[in-house]
Amino acid sequence: MDNETSPTTENPITDKTSLLRTPVRESSALIRFTVILVSVVTVFAVLDYAQNFFGPVLAAFVLGIVLSPVSRLWMRLNLRPALAALATLVIVLLALAAIVLVLEPYVSQALDRAPMIWREFREAIEGARQMLRGLDEISKDVAASVDPETASEPAKEGAVPMPSASDALFYAPQVLGQVMIFAGTLYFFLLVRVEVYSWIGASLKKLTEHDFEFAEQQVARYVLTITSINLVFGCLVAGAMQLFGMPAPIFWGMLAFLLNFVLYLGPIVMGFTLLVTGLVVFDGPISVAPAALYMFMNMMEGQFVTPAFVGQQMKVSPLLVFLSLVFWLWLWGPLGGIIALPLMIWLITIAEASLGQTISSGIPGKE
Repeated sequence: MDNETSPTTENPITDKTSLLRTPVRESSALIRFTVILVSVVTVFAVLDYAQNFFGPVLAAFVLGIVLSPVSRLWMRLNLRPALAALATLVIVLLALAAIVLVLEPYVSQALDRAPMIWREFREAIEGARQMLRGLDEISKDVAASVDPETASEPAKEGAVPMPSASDALFYAPQVLGQVMIFAGTLYFFLLVRVEVYSWIGASLKKLTEHDFEFAEQQVARYVLTITSINLVFGCLVAGAMQLFGMPAPIFWGMLAFLLNFVLYLGPIVMGFTLLVTGLVVFDGPISVAPAALYMFMNMMEGQFVTPAFVGQQMKVSPLLVFLSLVFWLWLWGPLGGIIALPLMIWLITIAEASLGQTISSGIPGKE
């Protein structure tokens, strides 16, 4: 009888234990989330603070991934790794030097004429404002509210500060140091990339050397496709500028080719530059025609050409692309805009291989 009526003590203890475990689990998850958040913020703060070091390093890493087909070509030719890495590095440096040499005369000429171009641009804008809105009286009031000495000297007001020889001497060591960091990182990454992938694959259970090679192939395929599209687009822009009578059409073609790698921001910069130049070179409505034609061509390329060649193979979320581009542009400027998409594709491919699930709706070549 006593056995039947004696209360059991197991259920209250179990209930108390379960109640204690729930806050512990929530606290543990909160701690993990906090640690991850603090770690991510710290990493990005370090990247921002040490941009002069990490910028060339990450750019060399991305370029080494893009050049992986060249590295595999040297391997098939049985070229020694050191010689293969050196040959690839020489090709990259020669290509960059060729671009600089071609663009340098046009950039120097633009810098020399910058004060005159800026003054004529201000005059064109002011003329358009007066013609469209009749702001004669208001402009006089605004001019009177400004410093009279500055207003009485329009040439000085419209002057653009030009970089001096001391500025060039100050920045030369920094630029040279970043070039050396970039070249050294690229060379040694190309030299030991296979060993690094093998070591990582042996250290991590969910990733293998083939996963990293596959990620390289996706990035290389994407960059090769985009480069081909941008090259044809640059040639078409050069031809259009030649028909319009714009000065230095080859320069405009090369600028369109380079800026098209930076999504969203590159075409905006290109269109604004063409608008300013058109206002300086031409008179009347035709002055906005080069910029309008370029924006139309860029819209056609972005809406039809690129999706036709890339969209069927790479269907990453547009929100993810936009946020990645905006973040890297904010962090590192134009350099970040260039490496944003290749780096994102590489990270997505590695993450999919590690997690065993699809993050995007399709990476180039992935079924």
